[in-house]
Amino acid sequence: MSERDEQIALFDWAALNTARLPELALLFHVPNGGKRDVVTAARLKEEGVKRGVPDVWLPVPRLGYHGMVIEMKCRGGRISDGQSNWITALRREVYYVEVCYDWLSAVNEIETYLSWDGMI
Repeated sequence: MSERDEQIALFDWAALNTARLPELALLFHVPNGGKRDVVTAARLKEEGVKRGVPDVWLPVPRLGYHGMVIEMKCRGGRISDGQSNWITALRREVYYVEVCYDWLSAVNEIETYLSWDGMI
């Protein structure tokens, strides 16, 4: 499966499980990646799009973390330098950040994170 397919599967799972885990209603994707023409890329940059920002965000605090962030990759995918820099910076700012190589591992990470008792 492509990274896009993995991410679609993750959000399909989230939609089916929001009644059980209401926090999933806050799960969202940052559409930073993809090929764009020069004009569109320039406009998005002006609007604040930044290279390397992780894909999936869950702004729900748990055990001292401000929220959870997932960088989705397909199997065999690699983290870019920009993504690595964002991951490091977000961890320093007390976000729980994981890289997941398929939607099932992302589901496991999300369910584990949401099971932790306690908020900030």
